[in-house]
Amino acid sequence: MNRSSALLLAFVFLSGCQAMAPVSPDATSPVEDSTPAPEKPKVYSSFSEETIYSLLTAELAGQRNRFDIALDNYVTQAINTQDPGISERAFRIAEYLGADQAALDTSLIWAKNAPDDLEAQRAAAVQLARAGRYDDSMVYMEKVLQGKGDTHFDFLALSAADTDQDTRNGLMKSFDRLLQKHPKNSQLIFGKALLLQQDDEADAALKLLEQNPPEEGEIAPILLRARLLQSLNRGKEAIPLLEKSIKKYPGDKRLLLTYARMLVEQDRMEDAKVQFANLVQQYPDDDELRYSLALVCLEAKAWDEAKGYMQELIERDSHVDSAHLNLGRIAEERNDPQAALLEYAQVGPGNDYLPAQLRQADILMSNGRTDEAEKRLAAARDAEPDYAIQLYLIQAETLSANKQGERAWKLLQQALLQYPDDLNLLYTRAMQAEKRNDLAQLEKDLRLIIKRDPDNAMALNALGYTLSDRTTRYAEAKALIEQAHALNPEDPAVLDSLGWVNYRLGNLDEAERLLRQALERFPDQEVAAHLGEVLWVNGKQREARQIWEKFLKEQPDSPILRSTIKRLTGSETL
Repeated sequence: MNRSSALLLAFVFLSGCQAMAPVSPDATSPVEDSTPAPEKPKVYSSFSEETIYSLLTAELAGQRNRFDIALDNYVTQAINTQDPGISERAFRIAEYLGADQAALDTSLIWAKNAPDDLEAQRAAAVQLARAGRYDDSMVYMEKVLQGKGDTHFDFLALSAADTDQDTRNGLMKSFDRLLQKHPKNSQLIFGKALLLQQDDEADAALKLLEQNPPEEGEIAPILLRARLLQSLNRGKEAIPLLEKSIKKYPGDKRLLLTYARMLVEQDRMEDAKVQFANLVQQYPDDDELRYSLALVCLEAKAWDEAKGYMQELIERDSHVDSAHLNLGRIAEERNDPQAALLEYAQVGPGNDYLPAQLRQADILMSNGRTDEAEKRLAAARDAEPDYAIQLYLIQAETLSANKQGERAWKLLQQALLQYPDDLNLLYTRAMQAEKRNDLAQLEKDLRLIIKRDPDNAMALNALGYTLSDRTTRYAEAKALIEQAHALNPEDPAVLDSLGWVNYRLGNLDEAERLLRQALERFPDQEVAAHLGEVLWVNGKQREARQIWEKFLKEQPDSPILRSTIKRLTGSETL
């Protein structure tokens, strides 16, 4: 095609680009006069031959999937011409391609050159919010609000979730400023409630929504109010709110789904089953709902129903791996290990692959079929080399849990010959070395991890705890644990270690304080044994016995509890 012909053919497209008809007000906005306004005469810009040829090239490039050329040409011509039609087209292409900077630049050109176009103003507001320019975004969003268009104040608020507190405070001031002008605007109220929720001010957000009921047809504020009630441990109050709303909007899927999920959170599994079953009946092609229903049945221990829905999913070629994994769990619950193995073996690579491999290994080893388990895992490593390290770890952990420590040790040696730099394998070997009383190997592996990853809190804590528990190098141990604590101050395992090393150093009150925190965060037999010992030595034998007794009821064969009690009282029983 010669240049002149190309220019002639381009004219048809460009005549639509040069002037866009004004966007009509949002359907939900008040309308003063239903009589259609007379159509404004279109004004066509004059484009240079170079511009027309560049835009035609862009269109042809787009047809040939050369979107980079299409975008580049359109952005260039949007800048050169400042034409609202071209800039809108450039913006749409940039948005489709996820080209954030180009989308921002072209949306601003579009908004500047189409000041009465609410869609252009909204596009600029959204792109500015995505770029973190919230004050500028509010300026454009206010134009949409004044034009009675459909604003996106909720997007503005949500996009600020990961920003710093100063940014959110500034945005909150902008919301408050606009609310002074538009105190009853439900979109502004909802956006402010979202901001309050992000700032952990659930009470204030809930109060704001309760004082300003949503307008007719607005569902999102109802859903937010229900979530806020749940976050305030007032989930039971959310149920009647949702039930009332469902009566008003019986066909709203979001309300029905939130209600069903809220029933699950309230542990009302039978009611949840009914709701999810109704949803599946209403939306038979929605396999996410069908999978949720299957999981609710599983949680309710309705094995037959759960099995039926999982099999339906497989037949529909949806959630296939998850369905096989859960069918395996159902078979295990029914004491049918062979059926479970058959299901787990059908789980392919993906999120469910490793859990399925772990369950296969555990079933086989716990039934004395260790050789078969190891053969399966070796075959899995060959078939799926991307999972090789995780499969080594599964095999080692399962061997260790089934009292096959020597085989686990040999396997880890083999794995580290193949993957000498893997920190997870090194850590697992260190833990296995501790069980073999090979503290030199443990320390060597953990120090290698710390050398390569100085902020590895797990390795710092493990080495510090071992030194405090198995040696007299208490000062060194404390320094390591304090490093881990600085990295993860709320980790109960680190708090337990810090409490234990303080006990070893004779700081009984500090040890007690830390161990109480650890037990509160993680009610574990080892932490209970440690706290009980500190209390015992600190003259609080009665409370120590109460703690030990409580955890022995849950784990009567706990070795650490029994050994601690015998060492301190002379008897394994209380």
